[in-house]
Amino acid sequence: MTPAIDLARLADLLREAARSEIMPRFRNLSEADIREKTSATDLVTEADEAAERFIARECRSLLPDALFVGEESVAADPSLLDKLNDADFAIVVDPVDGTANFAAGVPLFAVMAAIVSKGETVAGLIYDPLGDDCMLAEKGAGARRRLATGEEVTLATAEYVSLDKSVGCLSTSYFPEALKTAVLPRLGRVKIIGNYRCAGHEYRLLASGGAQFCAYSKLMPWDHLAGALITTEAGGHVAKADGLAYTARDREGTLIAAASAESWQAVRDQLFHEA
Repeated sequence: MTPAIDLARLADLLREAARSEIMPRFRNLSEADIREKTSATDLVTEADEAAERFIARECRSLLPDALFVGEESVAADPSLLDKLNDADFAIVVDPVDGTANFAAGVPLFAVMAAIVSKGETVAGLIYDPLGDDCMLAEKGAGARRRLATGEEVTLATAEYVSLDKSVGCLSTSYFPEALKTAVLPRLGRVKIIGNYRCAGHEYRLLASGGAQFCAYSKLMPWDHLAGALITTEAGGHVAKADGLAYTARDREGTLIAAASAESWQAVRDQLFHEA
């Protein structure tokens, strides 16, 4: 049985973590506070680790029976990903999504959390520390934006437009070479292509009607579970490029999140066909 989820309290928890551990370090990091993980663009900072410790500690009180899966805790214990696949109840957290932006002093990063039960995402949140608001969704209950005042506004994705009139966010950093070679020459078919280096803000743009699609490879759960659910609950369509549903068990493949099923199909047919 899935426990009752107090999404408002979880949103407050993410906000508290940002206020106490993330924002005081923004543009105040020393060189020693920033470390490479796998490359010069794959970083971890003191803010990531401190915020994750804060969220993990508070979640033990809020959701005592949940498996906690954080990006930084998985770096220390990769077996947590295997446990996520079958966990009755888990919380998946990205303490600072957009770490490269954060480390460079760029004001575009987010705090994300997803609640997963038996591989299915049942709730998701994306908090913006600078805008001080949170997008959140519970499966089957729609998506909304929660303002700092506590007021909530319903979210809705954009209506369908053709690809040549569309705005998209495309992260090719982890595309296999063959996929990158196939897709990049086709991007001229899209009106505007961006890359925020922060999936959280790209999903926020999509869920609030500001873009028609986002596409990614390297499907780590903390990067996409929350955004995929929020997009779906706002009226969008999210699936892997092969047409299969995206779940917490997926680690590889290409993920397309779109404002509608029609937009998803256009992106799949015109950008990712035979790729």
